[in-house]
Amino acid sequence: MSGAGKKIADVAFKASRTIDWDGMAKVLVTDEARREFSNLRRAFDEVNTQLQTKFSQEPEPIDWDYYRKGIGAGIVDKYKEAYDSIEIPKYVDKVTPEYKPKFDALVIGGTERSRTEIAQGV
Repeated sequence: MSGAGKKIADVAFKASRTIDWDGMAKVLVTDEARREFSNLRRAFDEVNTQLQTKFSQEPEPIDWDYYRKGIGAGIVDKYKEAYDSIEIPKYVDKVTPEYKPKFDALVIGGTERSRTEIAQGV
């Protein structure tokens, strides 16, 4: 798995464990809001499942012998040589460390404001 794909899958998995879906569902008052919330949760679960399965697996190796039989050894060997020479650089995330503390502070502030409003009956 690529570094970026693994990181995305890990973040999505951690997010799914920290979301208080039941707590959010309790504050919904209309049927329309409940339907929309249900759709949101279903979509989140589908994306999270796809991230966990798709990005947690290494790609299947290429069966070069299969292609040698059908196309010809010479051209397949050239493709294999070119394929093997490709070097994909590792992704280095320079953005998240800068913005994560700001995002976390916003989440905490929003959570505190929501709790205050709920307590006040707003």
